[in-house]
Amino acid sequence: MDDEDIIALFWRRDEDALRATSEKYGRLCGSIAANILPDREDVSECVNDAYMALWTSIPDARPAHFQAYVAKITRNIALNRFRRLHAEKRRGCAAELSLDELAECVSGGQSPEDVAEARRIEQLISRFLWSQEEYKRVIFVRRYWYMDSLQRLSDRTGFSQGKIKSILFRMRQKLREYLESEGVDI
Repeated sequence: MDDEDIIALFWRRDEDALRATSEKYGRLCGSIAANILPDREDVSECVNDAYMALWTSIPDARPAHFQAYVAKITRNIALNRFRRLHAEKRRGCAAELSLDELAECVSGGQSPEDVAEARRIEQLISRFLWSQEEYKRVIFVRRYWYMDSLQRLSDRTGFSQGKIKSILFRMRQKLREYLESEGVDI
């Protein structure tokens, strides 16, 4: 079933929309949540919460890119759950480490007044990434959006973890310089 058909099911409030979404994007949702949350039960609850969020949000929105919309909702729910579970105790898992690395060049604390600036920064980051070689862009996105561990990136690319760390370090430095050259305060 294609994405437009699934969205139409959501608009009609047909519960088959949830089944179709699970069949098409369940593995993606599970993978995203598992990269952030170490506990299988939390992952399962996160994916179910994502389906509920889709159920409540789609009649008000008609996402242009359904897969990205599903992934973003799942990621946000998983990150919120991660923060809630680890509010007092930091563990150093892949999700936390990747967010800490990226915080060197991009701050995550934005107030509602900063929405326009945040959107501009998103566009600048996107432009920066598209100017990079594909393998570097993929490594960067897999690390900082999908929260892949260094080991998973190494397995996926065939590069050593040291090489991946080096690529990510250089890209963060370049991103920082690029954002500063565009007038973004870091």
